[in-house]
Amino acid sequence: MGKAIMIQGCTSNAGKSYLCAALCRILANEGLKVTPFKAQNMSNNAGVTPDGLEMGRAQLVQARAARVVPDVRMNPVLLKPEADTRSQVVLLGKANPELTALGWRERKPHLWAHVQTALHSLMAEYDVVVIEGAGSPAEVNLRSSDIVNMRVALEAQASVLLAADIDRGGAFAHLLGTWHCLDTRERGTLRGFLLNRFRGDPRLLSPAPEWLEQQTGVPTLGVIPMLEIPLPEEDGVVSWKPSSTADGFVAVARLPRLSNLDEFAPLGDLLRWVTTPAELAGARAILLPGSKSTAADLGWLRSSGLAAEVVRQAGRGVPVLGICGGLQMLGTRLSDPYGVEGQPESLGLGLLNLATEFAPDKTTRLTSFTDAETGLQLEGYEIHHGQTRGGGAVDELAPELLWRSGNVRGTYLHGLLENPAYLERFLGWAGLPVPDSLDSLDARLDAIAGRVRASLNWEVVRGLV
Repeated sequence: MGKAIMIQGCTSNAGKSYLCAALCRILANEGLKVTPFKAQNMSNNAGVTPDGLEMGRAQLVQARAARVVPDVRMNPVLLKPEADTRSQVVLLGKANPELTALGWRERKPHLWAHVQTALHSLMAEYDVVVIEGAGSPAEVNLRSSDIVNMRVALEAQASVLLAADIDRGGAFAHLLGTWHCLDTRERGTLRGFLLNRFRGDPRLLSPAPEWLEQQTGVPTLGVIPMLEIPLPEEDGVVSWKPSSTADGFVAVARLPRLSNLDEFAPLGDLLRWVTTPAELAGARAILLPGSKSTAADLGWLRSSGLAAEVVRQAGRGVPVLGICGGLQMLGTRLSDPYGVEGQPESLGLGLLNLATEFAPDKTTRLTSFTDAETGLQLEGYEIHHGQTRGGGAVDELAPELLWRSGNVRGTYLHGLLENPAYLERFLGWAGLPVPDSLDSLDARLDAIAGRVRASLNWEVVRGLV
C-alpha cells in the first residue's frame, strides 16, 4: 500500500493545486510512481481523459506532472456550478442526474463510498498518492459532511502539510486559527506548515515560525516564493494584464458561468476580459467562451448590452470566435426539449446559421480533425450537451465541429487556441502579433518543481513518504 501526502490550505486559493503539481513532479523525478488525488472538485474548468471521461483540470495537470495517464479515480467527484445554489454532479467522469437532484448534505453519504474506493485503489497501485484538499479544513459547519479534507486525510493516513498564502497577510493567524479548529485526531495528521507566495527575504520571518511551532508543535517546513510560472487554472478568472488599446487586444466575454477559461492563456497580454459594450472599443477580435449555463449566459449577454455590440462589431469585420457555449450563442436558435438547462427555447445572436438542441447525454471526448479552411490538423477536447446543425450560408469546416460565415467562426473544440499554428492564423486575421509563447507545460512543471523543492525542508518532507 502506497503512502499519502496531502496539501490542505487555510483558505481557498492558497496554492494547493500548484503545490500538489510541484510535489507530483518532484517525486516522479525521484523515480517514484506517483498519482494525484482530489476527492471532490468544484469547478467548471474541466477536461477529458483519454477514455472520454470528465475530470477536474487541476488533476489533469497534476497527472501530467506525475507523468501518468489521467484517470477519473484521481478526481472521483466533480461539481460543476450551474447556478448560485445548484451544481451538476459528475461521478467518476459521468454526469449523474440522480445525485444532482439531491441537496448538498443529502448527497454526501452517497459519494463517500466512491471516494473511499477510488482512494484505496490508487494507493494499492502507486508508491505515493499526492492528495489535494479543498477550501479549508477549518470550516466547522461542513465537518459533518466532509468528504475532501480531514476525512480523506484520516482515511489515507496521510501526512498533511497546511499551506497559507502569506501574500494576503495574516498567514500566521490563519495557520494557528486553522490548527485550533481541528480536533485532536485531525491535528495529529499535521506534519508541517507551508508559507506560500512569499516576497522578500525569508530571514525576516523570524521569530514567527518558531513562535508558531511553540504554540502548535508543528514546524514550518517551507517558505515558497511567489512564482510567476503559470499553470492552467482550476477555477476563477486569471488576472492577465491587458494590452494597451492603442495596439489592440482580443476581448473575451466574462460570462457569469464561464467555463474552461484556461484555454485562453496562449493569448498572454493580448487578452482582455470584458463585461460592458464600452470595453469592446479597440478590440481586434472577440471571443465568446464556453458556459455551464448557455441560455442563462446568453440572457446576460443581451442584458449587459454586449450581444448587440458583438453583432455590430462582427458587421464591421472584426473576427468573432465562439467556443462550445459561445458557438451555440452565435447560432440562430437553442432548444432544450429535455430540460437540460431548463429554458425550452432561446434565440441566438444569428451570426451563424446554426441550430442547437440540448441532448440529455453529454459528449465528452478527445478530438482531432483537419480544418478545411486552413488545412491544419487540430487537437483538443469536447464537453457539451448541445447537438448543432448548420443551415445555408454557413461553411462546415469540420463535420459537426467547426463552422464559419465570413469573419465569424464557431467550434466545439476546447483547446483550439492551444494549437500554435491556429493561434497564429487567428491573430493574423485580427492583425495582431503572436505573443511570446509560453514554455511547454512540461518545462513549466520542471521549473516549478525545482523552485518548490529548493524552498522546502526537503529531507523532512521526503521522509514523510
